Amino acid sequence: MAVMELRIEATDLPGRACVGGPGFPGYEDVHVAVQRRGRPAELLDPQPGDAASARWSLECEVKRLPDGRPDVTGRYVQGVPGGRFVYLSWVAAEGEGRSMFRRAKLMLEAVDRETVEAAAVSGLLVARLGLTDAKGHPLCAAVRPPLVVWRAGEAAEEGEGAEKGRAPRRKYAGPQESRESGDQL
Repeated sequence: MAVMELRIEATDLPGRACVGGPGFPGYEDVHVAVQRRGRPAELLDPQPGDAASARWSLECEVKRLPDGRPDVTGRYVQGVPGGRFVYLSWVAAEGEGRSMFRRAKLMLEAVDRETVEAAAVSGLLVARLGLTDAKGHPLCAAVRPPLVVWRAGEAAEEGEGAEKGRAPRRKYAGPQESRESGDQL
């Protein structure tokens, strides 16, 4: 078992107010945060939707599955072995509190094995992504490469492939995409 930092570096946030439209009611005072496993209301370091960038650091462990594959776990890692992910929850002001209106799933099973192995040795795995979809709304549903760029260790620290370090905006695939992921639009 190895201890590893999972660092999420986000850019291209959609704004503090998300304008409504067909199938999207619109929201005010929008923030994004990492959701804790088993505690949906417990959010790590909410960032305003109009921030220039957002960054979260999660302490994780890399364990071995019986078949030898690496398995990333931690208090903010969701899912079952072979299907792990991290939720980025979008919340908006509602009365005196906040309510979640959509989530993005950073799919850890989409990180290639070599990158996870290198991260387990170096102690650092970095995810870089933009958080605005093609419609200008907060990114949601399952997020895999090329929408997120994963790097391990020194390559991540040195900004290797800086031009490639920013993931492209998500292309809208229609409503079936959100139904399949189970996330709300």
